[in-house]
Amino acid sequence: MEIDYIYPQFEVIRNNDRCINCRICEKQCANGVHSFDSAGKRIISDESKCVNCQRCVCFCPTHALKIAKNSCSFRENANWDADTIKEVYKQAGSGGVLLSSMGNPKSFPVYWDRILINASQVTNPSIDPLREPMETRVFLGKKPSAIQRDENGQLKCELPPQIELSMPVMFSAMSYGSISYNAHACLAKAAQELGICYNTGEGGLHEDFYVYGEHTIVQVASGRFGVHKQYLEAGAAIEIKMGQGAKPGIGGHLPGAKIVGDVSRTRMVPEGTDAISPAPHHDIYSIEDLRQLVCSLKEATNHKKPVIVKVAAVHNIAAIASGIARSGADIIAIDGFRGGTGAAPTRIRDNVGIPIELALAAVDQRLRDEGIRNHISLIVGGSIRSSADVVKAIALGADACYIGTAALLALGCHLCRSCQTGKCNWGIATQDLELVKRLAIDMGSQRLINLMIAWKHEIKEMMGGMGINSIEALRGNRLMLRGIGMTDRELDILGISHAGE
Repeated sequence: MEIDYIYPQFEVIRNNDRCINCRICEKQCANGVHSFDSAGKRIISDESKCVNCQRCVCFCPTHALKIAKNSCSFRENANWDADTIKEVYKQAGSGGVLLSSMGNPKSFPVYWDRILINASQVTNPSIDPLREPMETRVFLGKKPSAIQRDENGQLKCELPPQIELSMPVMFSAMSYGSISYNAHACLAKAAQELGICYNTGEGGLHEDFYVYGEHTIVQVASGRFGVHKQYLEAGAAIEIKMGQGAKPGIGGHLPGAKIVGDVSRTRMVPEGTDAISPAPHHDIYSIEDLRQLVCSLKEATNHKKPVIVKVAAVHNIAAIASGIARSGADIIAIDGFRGGTGAAPTRIRDNVGIPIELALAAVDQRLRDEGIRNHISLIVGGSIRSSADVVKAIALGADACYIGTAALLALGCHLCRSCQTGKCNWGIATQDLELVKRLAIDMGSQRLINLMIAWKHEIKEMMGGMGINSIEALRGNRLMLRGIGMTDRELDILGISHAGE
């Protein structure tokens, strides 16, 4: 008997009156939960392997299955909850670091849910987006602070390199390797169709996806996996990844089990070898070093592509952003602590960083106070869940938003939080070819397109309700926001008034 035995987290409930022993659940589960007992001529379940991905539930032809949270629990203790006890048992038995995927699941405040949007009424009438033009396009990159004219009085129309988006949303960095070929293809295809961009993450770019270059943001991370001249030239922009919301201060980690075939070749890492990114870029130890890399990347691409610097939302993010704005970068991407990941140390994911709402407001205000807000664009990510979150982010000062988890949900993800195992039953976070086939590219890309079309319509409706007809008029317009259930200090950081004022 093991002293640290942990009862299975989930219970597989099978209605034997409905079950026809078709064994579809067995075939659909990559974790080996279901198996056929030939002696008893019935399906049995090993609940210790269940991650509650819901694949068996969805595909059962007679709806004979459901997965429930197991009612067997430890004695109640407000300080030592069941998850904490299980984690202690696990580490005491293994001596290993706890790993988790997806975003922070803890009950920290979600400030988006405490922010309300204004609506126009009599004196400033609303706009009907069905009958009047609404501009959702955004341009990311440096902007002139004032109109400039040449010696003949003609307007100077030449701008630094820009990214044009049909709406202020992009698919965030999810590397080839952490997600499957088919998932990557879905993101690329949808981005092209929508007129937005997707981010390669730090895994390089498979040659099949170079055709989507105008809608691709290529990433240069500390490991420099898959980075070469052709790769840099392939994208619409280059992103230097300094940090990530789910794991600030540490590098990425893709287990060797996922470094197979084309992933190995694309990343330029031997098969079966863990791809471990260093915590820092070993050529960046100051803003001056960052400036040198920004300039090098621009020179390598003939100054035709904007450079993004991605950082995690941390305590001194406003000062960091101020330095980045002076480094020559064109865009800052800030990732909040609720941002998702394929794998991160649990303690870092759940305890390091700050919410994106507070980080965004602080950065936007700092750049405005210093008179350099037009010198750089702001992209924010870290649990952007809906079109309302996007509108609120724009009003707080963002130019555009990254979405990751929402995109994965559109592809079929059920948030089972086992991405790091490589056994994704939905064909998303896996390199198992049999599992990858489960994600149809045409279907997945269409679902992403549908999601963004719906969000775009909702964004127009919310802007119209505010009496605003363009994203540019909404950006940084905090008068359109009010807060509820927040302290005066929180409202002050966000730069918004309390509801009713």
